Amino acid sequence: MSHDTTGEIVAHAPVRVVVDGAVATLVLDRPDKRNAVTMAMWAAIEAEVSALAARPEVRVLLVRGSGDHFCAGADISELTNGPGAEYRRINWAAEEALASFPGPTVAVIRGNCIGGGVSIATACDLRIATHGATFGVTPAKLGIVYPTNAIERLVRLVGPSATKHLMYTGEMIDADRALRIGLVDESHDEAALGDRAAELVAVLLARSSLTQAATKAMVDEIVRDGRVKPTTTRQWEDEMDRSGEVREGVAAFLAARAARWPWRRG
Repeated sequence: MSHDTTGEIVAHAPVRVVVDGAVATLVLDRPDKRNAVTMAMWAAIEAEVSALAARPEVRVLLVRGSGDHFCAGADISELTNGPGAEYRRINWAAEEALASFPGPTVAVIRGNCIGGGVSIATACDLRIATHGATFGVTPAKLGIVYPTNAIERLVRLVGPSATKHLMYTGEMIDADRALRIGLVDESHDEAALGDRAAELVAVLLARSSLTQAATKAMVDEIVRDGRVKPTTTRQWEDEMDRSGEVREGVAAFLAARAARWPWRRG
């Protein structure tokens, strides 16, 4: 581990994590291969994201690719005999670690976002991209049966028809179409993407992390089970009552000042 002016930097395989206060950035750091993900990188993603989830002071997680691309997918050279059981287990654990991170997660996408790159992006809560980004899900080009967790998330985001089109054809789509079908939430000029990511992070940090955590848990439960269970409702209502979050939020609103939110997960 080393430190510089950007914050705490942790390197593990070709994956970097930079922690700057309440914001962590996970960087896929293999730019010469368009950040194609190796088995070691999948394992590093799971390890690093799980470690960040255990740090209550980390409120927001950004996921980026190094260089000109987000991620060109899994490293095909490791799949000559297909993804074996151990590969599938590590791949699954990495994506689930991202999906279950307790705070907001944002994929910041430029260039190629293909195959496993789409799986990483869809495991995040939000996705912002450049106008020039390119998306594709390409298992039909390789004869791969896609992981269940990844295809479920894709169907929830873009629906069954768009999922079938992407999966059946392996065709690339541009950011405009990705925006139309719900694969990304926002599309920006290349020069504006960094500023928009910083702006979005600032907004997320200014809002109640209790509201965000409760919303994430309840939305995930609705998607999974069709409703929020009464026990989940009671859990978060009790947490709200204990936290002092509402008292601070109302006081800050009435005083026209920034809120100093007291609640921290953990």
